[in-house]
Amino acid sequence: MSLTDTTHIDPVRYYCRFIGGRATSPVDGVATLGLSGVEIDLGPGHPSQVWRYDRLRTLEPVRANAIDVLLSSPDAPGASLFVQGGRFAADLASHAPHLTARAARWRNWKWGLLVAALVALAVAASFAAGWSPLRSFATALPDNWRQRLGDSARESMTQGHKQCADANGVAALAKLSERLSKAAPEGVSFNVRVYDWPLMNAFAVPGGQIVLTKGLIDKAESPDEVAGVLAHEMGHGIEMHPETGIIRSVGLAAAVEIMLGGGGLANAGLMLAQLGYSRGAEREADLDALHLLKGAGIAPKGLGNFFMRVTKMEADNSGSNGGSLNWLRTHPPAAERAKLVRQQPDYPATPALDAQSWQELQSICKTTIEPPKPDNNG
Repeated sequence: MSLTDTTHIDPVRYYCRFIGGRATSPVDGVATLGLSGVEIDLGPGHPSQVWRYDRLRTLEPVRANAIDVLLSSPDAPGASLFVQGGRFAADLASHAPHLTARAARWRNWKWGLLVAALVALAVAASFAAGWSPLRSFATALPDNWRQRLGDSARESMTQGHKQCADANGVAALAKLSERLSKAAPEGVSFNVRVYDWPLMNAFAVPGGQIVLTKGLIDKAESPDEVAGVLAHEMGHGIEMHPETGIIRSVGLAAAVEIMLGGGGLANAGLMLAQLGYSRGAEREADLDALHLLKGAGIAPKGLGNFFMRVTKMEADNSGSNGGSLNWLRTHPPAAERAKLVRQQPDYPATPALDAQSWQELQSICKTTIEPPKPDNNG
């Protein structure tokens, strides 16, 4: 090599999610910090883009310790770019120092005054370690907004399935939910529903709402298994994962419009259904679940048993479409989950439900109610 040769250093590649607008699906890709702007590569079929540094805008001032950043640019009206990576925020600030100035960042937002007030609350409530602008914004949302967003997502995701309403089964479900909720942070509550749906599924939506399906309860061999799954979904609710996921998917302005009663309500559930939580988010929910189970005096072994047994069912049905086994597809491998459960020290525990209450929960779909008619005025 001659003395004039230089060593080429490849730029750092960061995972990104591009949202072209409310009517478009999010696209995963790679973002790099180029000479003149953020270079966006969304793969085959999508043109490459460069968002100039001097035209970038952000939801909140960029901080060196932020774990993700939500960007927009007037060169791509209505689009949002979510970039994840521990170094990205710090590196971006050196290329675009104006992003740390609140006034310059906020002045062109469509919902300027409203967003500014909410962001101020989010910044005040945020903490130094692991600070995330999306989570801070979700935490600052008024409860009635989160409830509205959750109602929309739940109704669209369960469309065509009746809610299970047998009185004894509902009482047993409430008993289990209340037992787990005692260890939740102060002020956090949950509204748990079961739907007459053969798909084995469970999911959390905004506003502390959780959906369990008849298929999941039918395949569980003990109330401890249902308690473990329910505690995991409660963990997602505690960490505000559904709220941050929807904001990340549809973009900030669209999320605000949805919560204020504008368009896009019918798509909230679809957006949430398409999201896949990161490994970090799933682990947060796992750790919260273990905390809830311990606080409730319920052994975590049921969750581990459930995952191992259902994973074997998936393997046995690998030749089919696996339609009844969808819940595990967005979660970490069962071996990781089982190992985490085995690492937990023993503590005094009793069954999640007594025998009679367990039978009543298994029969919760003896009575069902029709789903509400779509609200064409929302």
